[in-house]
Amino acid sequence: MTATIMIVEDEPAIQELISYNLRNTGYVVLCASSAEQAREMVNDVLPDLVLLDWMLPNMSGLEFAQKLRQGARTKAIPIIMLTARVDESDKVAGLELGADDYITKPFSPRELVARIKAVLRRRLPEVSDEVVEVGGLKLDPTTHRVTVSDQESASKSTEIVLGPTEFRLLHFLMTHTERVHTRSQLLDRVWGDHVFVEDRTVDVHIRRLRRALEEVGKDELVQTVRGAGYRFSTRCEVGAE
Repeated sequence: MTATIMIVEDEPAIQELISYNLRNTGYVVLCASSAEQAREMVNDVLPDLVLLDWMLPNMSGLEFAQKLRQGARTKAIPIIMLTARVDESDKVAGLELGADDYITKPFSPRELVARIKAVLRRRLPEVSDEVVEVGGLKLDPTTHRVTVSDQESASKSTEIVLGPTEFRLLHFLMTHTERVHTRSQLLDRVWGDHVFVEDRTVDVHIRRLRRALEEVGKDELVQTVRGAGYRFSTRCEVGAE
């Protein structure tokens, strides 16, 4: 799952430099020159992370960060502040308003990419390109492959064929193990919050995912929690199916 990064920066040269490096890394990039423009763009597309300049025209980055944190739809978006301010009090102010990281200008593009990856890995592991291994399943986002190890031979593995939606669904569940997710939460995180489909669509894809996992004896990892939703768990518990 490719992460979408929004850059809110009013200096064209800096915006272009960041955008160029992020696109080369494989991210989808959205650019805004003001908080007002960024707010309009967020209404259409919810980014996975916001790179936010402190000094913006009309509304400061700090004010915009506060508005993002106050919105029900945007409160969980990871935010990295970009600023020339180096005072500790400024850094503390940004972090206390909910920023996940703080980078001072000038900065190295390599460092910025590394910090973005670290925040995404911590806050949104389902958009990371790291291999995930849970319960005997191994999912590689880069090659788009899911395999299960042969218990009798460590060198052998069986590949599980999944459709793109089932792959994204399994990736999300495997990176959020033991947590119960409602259908609406799965729709927002796997399908996107601007995709309008019925909650029961989740049930259809869960069934397809289980059928694929059943062929390798791993369908019990995707559990239904009656009256609540679904979870990925290596443990069998009361109330799960």
